[in-house]
Amino acid sequence: MTSIAQNLQTVRQRIARACVAAGRPLDSVRLLAVSKTFDVDALRAAAAAGQREFGESYLQEALAKQQQLRDLDLVWHFIGPVQSNKTRALAESFDWVHGIDRIKVAQRLSDQRPARLPPLDVCVQVNISGEASKSGCAPAEALDLCRAVAALPRLRLRGLMAIPAPARTDSDPRLPYRQLHALFETIRSAGIALDTVSAGMSDDLEAAIMEGSTLVRVGTALFGQRTKP
Repeated sequence: MTSIAQNLQTVRQRIARACVAAGRPLDSVRLLAVSKTFDVDALRAAAAAGQREFGESYLQEALAKQQQLRDLDLVWHFIGPVQSNKTRALAESFDWVHGIDRIKVAQRLSDQRPARLPPLDVCVQVNISGEASKSGCAPAEALDLCRAVAALPRLRLRGLMAIPAPARTDSDPRLPYRQLHALFETIRSAGIALDTVSAGMSDDLEAAIMEGSTLVRVGTALFGQRTKP
Protein backbone atom coordinates (compact mmCIF):
# COMPACT_ATOMS: atom_id res chain seq x y z
CA MET A 1 0.00 0.00 0.00
CA THR A 2 1.40 3.39 -0.95
CA SER A 3 1.73 6.13 1.62
CA ILE A 4 0.06 9.52 1.49
CA ALA A 5 3.48 11.07 0.87
CA GLN A 6 4.00 8.78 -2.14
CA ASN A 7 0.51 9.54 -3.43
CA LEU A 8 1.18 13.25 -3.06
CA GLN A 9 4.37 12.93 -5.09
CA THR A 10 2.49 11.00 -7.80
CA VAL A 11 -0.24 13.64 -8.02
CA ARG A 12 2.32 16.42 -8.20
CA GLN A 13 4.04 14.58 -11.04
CA ARG A 14 0.71 14.29 -12.88
CA ILE A 15 0.16 18.02 -12.46
CA ALA A 16 3.68 18.79 -13.69
CA ARG A 17 3.29 16.59 -16.77
CA ALA A 18 -0.05 18.21 -17.60
CA CYS A 19 1.49 21.67 -17.26
CA VAL A 20 4.30 20.70 -19.63
CA ALA A 21 1.82 19.26 -22.12
CA ALA A 22 -0.22 22.46 -21.96
CA GLY A 23 2.85 24.68 -22.32
CA ARG A 24 2.21 26.24 -18.91
CA PRO A 25 4.63 27.05 -16.08
CA LEU A 26 4.88 24.31 -13.45
CA ASP A 27 3.84 26.76 -10.73
CA SER A 28 0.67 27.85 -12.53
CA VAL A 29 -1.44 25.09 -10.93
CA ARG A 30 -1.97 24.60 -7.19
CA LEU A 31 -3.07 21.41 -5.49
CA LEU A 32 -5.96 21.45 -3.03
CA ALA A 33 -6.05 18.26 -0.95
CA VAL A 34 -9.71 17.30 -0.48
CA SER A 35 -9.57 15.87 3.00
CA LYS A 36 -13.26 15.55 3.89
CA THR A 37 -14.03 12.32 5.81
CA PHE A 38 -10.34 11.56 6.39
CA ASP A 39 -8.92 11.77 9.90
CA VAL A 40 -6.39 14.23 11.23
CA ASP A 41 -3.58 11.68 10.97
CA ALA A 42 -4.07 11.63 7.20
CA LEU A 43 -3.93 15.42 7.08
CA ARG A 44 -0.81 15.48 9.23
CA ALA A 45 0.85 13.00 6.89
CA ALA A 46 0.05 15.17 3.89
CA ALA A 47 1.21 18.29 5.72
CA ALA A 48 4.49 16.58 6.66
CA ALA A 49 5.01 15.95 2.93
CA GLY A 50 4.57 19.63 2.17
CA GLN A 51 0.85 20.04 1.48
CA ARG A 52 -0.63 23.22 3.00
CA GLU A 53 -4.06 23.70 1.39
CA PHE A 54 -6.92 21.44 2.43
CA GLY A 55 -10.53 21.34 1.26
CA GLU A 56 -13.45 20.34 3.47
CA SER A 57 -17.18 19.99 2.77
CA TYR A 58 -18.69 19.07 6.14
CA LEU A 59 -18.64 22.04 8.48
CA GLN A 60 -18.60 20.42 11.91
CA GLU A 61 -15.97 17.89 10.84
CA ALA A 62 -13.84 20.68 9.41
CA LEU A 63 -14.06 22.83 12.53
CA ALA A 64 -12.96 19.90 14.68
CA LYS A 65 -9.97 19.26 12.42
CA GLN A 66 -8.99 22.92 12.52
CA GLN A 67 -8.85 22.77 16.31
CA GLN A 68 -6.80 19.58 16.33
CA LEU A 69 -4.38 20.89 13.69
CA ARG A 70 -4.03 24.45 14.90
CA ASP A 71 -0.31 23.85 15.50
CA LEU A 72 0.17 23.61 11.71
CA ASP A 73 0.19 26.53 9.29
CA LEU A 74 -2.61 25.31 7.01
CA VAL A 75 -4.91 27.06 4.53
CA TRP A 76 -8.53 25.92 4.83
CA HIS A 77 -10.93 25.88 1.89
CA PHE A 78 -14.65 25.15 2.21
CA ILE A 79 -15.75 23.43 -0.99
CA GLY A 80 -19.22 22.18 -0.06
CA PRO A 81 -22.59 23.83 -0.68
CA VAL A 82 -22.88 27.11 1.21
CA GLN A 83 -26.08 27.32 3.24
CA SER A 84 -27.21 30.49 4.95
CA ASN A 85 -27.05 28.95 8.42
CA LYS A 86 -23.36 28.09 7.88
CA THR A 87 -22.08 31.46 6.76
CA ARG A 88 -20.98 32.81 10.15
CA ALA A 89 -18.80 29.78 10.91
CA LEU A 90 -17.38 29.85 7.38
CA ALA A 91 -16.63 33.56 7.59
CA GLU A 92 -14.91 33.16 10.94
CA SER A 93 -12.93 29.97 10.37
CA PHE A 94 -11.96 29.53 6.70
CA ASP A 95 -9.49 31.17 4.33
CA TRP A 96 -11.42 30.31 1.14
CA VAL A 97 -15.03 29.53 0.24
CA HIS A 98 -15.57 28.00 -3.21
CA GLY A 99 -19.28 27.49 -3.50
CA ILE A 100 -20.90 30.92 -3.80
CA ASP A 101 -23.84 30.66 -6.18
CA ARG A 102 -26.11 33.49 -5.03
CA ILE A 103 -25.62 36.99 -3.69
CA LYS A 104 -27.47 36.30 -0.44
CA VAL A 105 -24.78 34.00 0.92
CA ALA A 106 -22.01 36.26 -0.36
CA GLN A 107 -23.54 39.22 1.47
CA ARG A 108 -23.78 37.21 4.68
CA LEU A 109 -20.17 36.05 4.40
CA SER A 110 -19.02 39.63 3.89
CA ASP A 111 -21.10 40.95 6.80
CA GLN A 112 -19.89 38.17 9.11
CA ARG A 113 -16.18 38.17 8.20
CA PRO A 114 -14.34 39.43 11.32
CA ALA A 115 -12.48 42.70 10.92
CA ARG A 116 -9.35 41.14 12.48
CA LEU A 117 -9.06 38.75 9.52
CA PRO A 118 -8.11 39.58 5.93
CA PRO A 119 -10.94 39.55 3.37
CA LEU A 120 -12.27 36.06 2.69
CA ASP A 121 -11.08 34.59 -0.62
CA VAL A 122 -14.06 33.30 -2.58
CA CYS A 123 -14.98 31.65 -5.87
CA VAL A 124 -18.30 31.80 -7.66
CA GLN A 125 -19.57 28.32 -8.46
CA VAL A 126 -20.83 27.85 -12.00
CA ASN A 127 -23.04 24.93 -13.02
CA ILE A 128 -21.12 24.59 -16.25
CA SER A 129 -22.87 21.37 -17.36
CA GLY A 130 -26.39 22.54 -16.46
CA GLU A 131 -27.09 19.59 -14.18
CA ALA A 132 -30.27 19.84 -12.11
CA SER A 133 -28.57 18.03 -9.22
CA LYS A 134 -25.61 20.43 -9.01
CA SER A 135 -25.24 23.72 -7.20
CA GLY A 136 -23.93 26.76 -9.04
CA CYS A 137 -25.24 29.68 -10.99
CA ALA A 138 -25.99 29.38 -14.69
CA PRO A 139 -23.13 30.51 -16.93
CA ALA A 140 -25.29 33.36 -18.25
CA GLU A 141 -25.68 34.67 -14.68
CA ALA A 142 -22.02 34.43 -13.70
CA LEU A 143 -20.89 37.89 -14.81
CA ASP A 144 -23.60 39.72 -12.87
CA LEU A 145 -23.00 37.60 -9.78
CA CYS A 146 -19.25 38.20 -9.99
CA ARG A 147 -19.82 41.94 -10.24
CA ALA A 148 -21.99 41.87 -7.12
CA VAL A 149 -19.59 39.68 -5.15
CA ALA A 150 -16.55 41.75 -6.15
CA ALA A 151 -18.23 44.84 -4.69
CA LEU A 152 -18.57 43.36 -1.19
CA PRO A 153 -16.03 44.85 1.22
CA ARG A 154 -15.00 41.81 3.27
CA LEU A 155 -14.67 39.37 0.36
CA ARG A 156 -11.97 39.02 -2.27
CA LEU A 157 -13.33 37.43 -5.42
CA ARG A 158 -10.63 35.14 -6.79
CA GLY A 159 -12.34 33.25 -9.59
CA LEU A 160 -14.71 30.51 -10.71
CA MET A 161 -15.29 26.98 -9.46
CA ALA A 162 -17.08 24.14 -11.23
CA ILE A 163 -17.78 20.43 -10.97
CA PRO A 164 -18.57 19.34 -14.54
CA ALA A 165 -20.65 16.28 -15.28
CA PRO A 166 -18.58 13.13 -15.87
CA ALA A 167 -17.60 12.92 -19.52
CA ARG A 168 -19.50 10.41 -21.65
CA THR A 169 -17.50 8.05 -23.81
CA ASP A 170 -18.69 9.89 -26.92
CA SER A 171 -17.93 13.41 -25.63
CA ASP A 172 -14.84 15.58 -25.36
CA PRO A 173 -13.71 15.44 -21.69
CA ARG A 174 -12.05 18.84 -22.04
CA LEU A 175 -15.13 20.66 -23.34
CA PRO A 176 -16.66 21.80 -20.01
CA TYR A 177 -13.28 23.03 -18.82
CA ARG A 178 -12.82 24.91 -22.08
CA GLN A 179 -16.24 26.51 -21.57
CA LEU A 180 -15.39 27.40 -17.97
CA HIS A 181 -12.11 29.03 -18.96
CA ALA A 182 -13.83 30.98 -21.74
CA LEU A 183 -16.32 32.28 -19.17
CA PHE A 184 -13.42 33.16 -16.85
CA GLU A 185 -11.80 35.20 -19.62
CA THR A 186 -15.10 36.90 -20.51
CA ILE A 187 -15.51 38.04 -16.91
CA ARG A 188 -11.90 39.23 -16.74
CA SER A 189 -12.37 41.18 -19.96
CA ALA A 190 -15.31 42.94 -18.29
CA GLY A 191 -12.85 44.44 -15.81
CA ILE A 192 -13.20 42.01 -12.90
CA ALA A 193 -9.82 40.85 -11.59
CA LEU A 194 -9.86 37.05 -11.37
CA ASP A 195 -6.88 34.73 -10.98
CA THR A 196 -8.35 31.33 -10.09
CA VAL A 197 -10.11 28.56 -11.98
CA SER A 198 -10.94 25.87 -9.42
CA ALA A 199 -11.67 22.77 -11.49
CA GLY A 200 -10.46 19.23 -12.01
CA MET A 201 -10.32 16.28 -9.61
CA SER A 202 -8.55 12.94 -9.24
CA ASP A 203 -9.88 11.43 -12.46
CA ASP A 204 -9.73 14.43 -14.78
CA LEU A 205 -7.15 16.89 -13.51
CA GLU A 206 -5.16 16.62 -16.75
CA ALA A 207 -8.16 17.67 -18.87
CA ALA A 208 -8.79 20.61 -16.53
CA ILE A 209 -5.16 21.76 -16.60
CA MET A 210 -5.02 21.54 -20.38
CA GLU A 211 -7.95 23.99 -20.47
CA GLY A 212 -6.65 26.50 -17.95
CA SER A 213 -7.46 25.29 -14.44
CA THR A 214 -5.23 26.93 -11.83
CA LEU A 215 -6.34 24.86 -8.83
CA VAL A 216 -7.19 21.15 -8.85
CA ARG A 217 -9.13 19.55 -6.02
CA VAL A 218 -7.80 16.04 -5.37
CA GLY A 219 -8.95 13.65 -2.65
CA THR A 220 -9.15 10.01 -3.73
CA ALA A 221 -5.78 9.95 -5.48
CA LEU A 222 -4.16 11.28 -2.29
CA PHE A 223 -6.05 9.64 0.55
CA GLY A 224 -7.83 6.65 -1.04
CA GLN A 225 -11.52 5.84 -1.36
CA ARG A 226 -13.76 7.63 1.09
CA THR A 227 -17.02 6.76 2.73
CA LYS A 228 -19.60 9.39 3.58
CA PRO A 229 -19.81 10.22 7.29
